[in-house]
Amino acid sequence: MKKLLAVAVMSLGLVSLAQAAPKGDAAAGEAKAASCAACHGPAGVGGGVNPALAGQGAKYTAKQLHDFKSGRRVNGIMQGMAMGLSDQDIADIAAYYAEQKAGVGQAKPELAKLGEKLFRGGNSKTGLAACSGCHNPAGKGNPLAAYPRLGGQHADYTKAQLRAFRAAGRGDHVDDGQKRGNDAAKAGEHGPMQMIAAKLSDDEIEALASFISGLY
Repeated sequence: MKKLLAVAVMSLGLVSLAQAAPKGDAAAGEAKAASCAACHGPAGVGGGVNPALAGQGAKYTAKQLHDFKSGRRVNGIMQGMAMGLSDQDIADIAAYYAEQKAGVGQAKPELAKLGEKLFRGGNSKTGLAACSGCHNPAGKGNPLAAYPRLGGQHADYTKAQLRAFRAAGRGDHVDDGQKRGNDAAKAGEHGPMQMIAAKLSDDEIEALASFISGLY
């Protein structure tokens, strides 16, 4: 009886969550994403430190927009952009970018070997986990778990995020104040990305970011 009750409670909880998250409309999202084009390109291709959003999982993009809106993830420009978005707006924009064709860059030949080794196999000497375990061997991410697509992402953006995760994981002092916590981590706790990035050297971050930019 207790097991049945527990299952019923969990089922009701899942139904509530499903009802709370509106279904995204990509067509509506295209118009709503017009103001995003200034930084992320007309089809979400991004550039430099502005991330590519094209082909990114809708669940992940929506989570980031909600985090910017709530202040959980800090970025002055993005917080301002997200502040006026409703839950439906966020769902629509996320759905639109998920349907766009992801781009691909080109890894630097001198960094590709180390980058691929780290991405696919990690570093056993430092206990670094392979990126492919969560983000897919082809860098396509895991949409259901809201693990982001990495393949084709701009190297400068990836470097900035890895350094921000590392600063949070190590407790480093950073002049620009850019530290990033893992999405699922509770306040004061280290999430997987913080713990993983804390083990990365500058050279490893450079190599990973370059390899990921050319991954598809």
